[in-house]
Amino acid sequence: MKILFFGDIIGKIGRKAIRAVLPEMKKEYQPDLVIANVENLAHGTGVTSKTLQELIEAGVDVFTSGNHIFKKPEALDLLSAKDSVLLRPANYLTALPGSGYKIVAVGSRSLLVVNLLGRVFMKEEFACPFLEIDKILAEVNQENLAGVIVDFHAEATSEKNAFGWYVAGRVSAVLGTHTHVPTADERILPQGTAYISDVGMVGATDSVIGDKKEPIIESFLSGKNHTIEIPEEGEVEVDAVLLEIDPKTRKATKFCRVDRKIKV
Repeated sequence: MKILFFGDIIGKIGRKAIRAVLPEMKKEYQPDLVIANVENLAHGTGVTSKTLQELIEAGVDVFTSGNHIFKKPEALDLLSAKDSVLLRPANYLTALPGSGYKIVAVGSRSLLVVNLLGRVFMKEEFACPFLEIDKILAEVNQENLAGVIVDFHAEATSEKNAFGWYVAGRVSAVLGTHTHVPTADERILPQGTAYISDVGMVGATDSVIGDKKEPIIESFLSGKNHTIEIPEEGEVEVDAVLLEIDPKTRKATKFCRVDRKIKV
C-alpha cells in the first residue's frame, strides 16, 4: 500500500500548487491514498468549505489539521458532517465537533489515520498525546487494518522524536507537521515504523514559513503581532513524503521524501 502525504498547505498559492502537481505525482507514484495537512489552507489559518473542496477535486482523499483548525467558523460544520474526510486533533481537552481519527477504506483494505497535537511550546493546553494514542489503539479494532498513520502536529522535534519511539512497532508511520520546515531525518525505525520530524509545507519558497517576509521581519523588530499575508504567486515549495506499507505486517517497507518546486 502506497500513501502520499503533503505537509501543511498554505493559502491560495499552496492550493494552486497542489492542483498543478498532484496529477503528475499520482501518475508517477500511483499512491493508493493521498493525505494532506490543511490547518493553514484558507489564507494561512483554518479551512473553509470552498478551499477544502478545491483539494478534494484536485485528488486529496483525507485531510489532517492542527491547532488552527477552528479559526474559521465553517470548520464546525465540516468536521460535524457525516463521513467527513477532515480530522481535527484527537487530544483537545474539551468536547468538540469532529473526530481525531478515521478508518479509511483503501480498496479492499482499511487504514487508520490519527491526528494528534504536541504540547511543548503550544499556547493552548491539550491532553497528553502519548496517552491519547494508547487510548485510540485500544478502542479501535485493529484486526482488519492494513496500517496506522499518525500526523503528529507539534513544535518541538524532541517531543516528536520521543513520540516516534514511543509508538514504534505499534503504528506504521509518524509524520510530523506544523513547523513548515522540512527535516532530513526520514527513516524507518527498527520496529518498522516510518518516522520524520516534519514533512514541511506546500507554500511560497521566498517566505517565512509560508508568510510574506516583510511583515514577519517587522514583527521581530518591533515586537508587535503581524497580520497574516500570504504570497499569491511565485515559486512554491511542495514538501511531501511517500510511504509504502506491507498490509500483512502493517510495517513500513519504503519511505522517502518526494519534494517538488514549481511556479504558479
